[in-house]
Amino acid sequence: MTINLSIRAYSKQLNRHAHDAYHQLVLPVKGSIHMGEHLNRVMVGECVVIPAGVTHVFKADEAARFIVADMNALPMHLVKTTSFVFTVSPPLLSFLYFVEKQLEHQVDSGLEFLVATMFYQLLEQQDTTGALDSRIRSAQTIISEQLDQSLSIEVLAAAAFLGPTQFKKRFKECVGLSVYQYIIQQRMEKAKALLTHTDWPVVLIAEKVGYTDLSAFSRRFSLYFGVSPRAFSRA
Repeated sequence: MTINLSIRAYSKQLNRHAHDAYHQLVLPVKGSIHMGEHLNRVMVGECVVIPAGVTHVFKADEAARFIVADMNALPMHLVKTTSFVFTVSPPLLSFLYFVEKQLEHQVDSGLEFLVATMFYQLLEQQDTTGALDSRIRSAQTIISEQLDQSLSIEVLAAAAFLGPTQFKKRFKECVGLSVYQYIIQQRMEKAKALLTHTDWPVVLIAEKVGYTDLSAFSRRFSLYFGVSPRAFSRA
């Protein structure tokens, strides 16, 4: 596996080319890039996958910055016949900012190998379900960033520029879960991570994932994982 990570900037001039020898991933860390024949916008928190040999067009504001990964092979779940976009997880997005600072700081081949290895491992964990609709990606980003808040269908639908009924239908088509099921999934997985990796009290973790009622959080967690939050934290 060969991975070359670099920091790139592009211009507003429309460019078109292909990479025959490697696959390329473009991940914005500042600003956005317009990709594809319809110049769809790819924003911070998203990744566009460009398989080897696929001709692509792109342009971006000169102030925008991107982490670009040139790879001789892709994880199996990212192997596609054409370019596509998916939302990156919060850990990968945070890691990209570290990568940017490290690459700007010094040349260190040993550290760069470790960074590339970690990047690939995080990439393997990315969920690319429903990645094609930018409107749904926008809603997913809001859910990820605001799990501690009340997330209404009306607010999410407005962010996706869809009516509530149309939004719920499109979300289920893209993600394979209803909006309600997806929010519960994200809240429970974050709660599990906080119980595993922090010493925060259960009541604080409940608040961090949007539950002001500790009993309601405990019931939901127990139904989802088959064990109470307190029992899980002691395991």
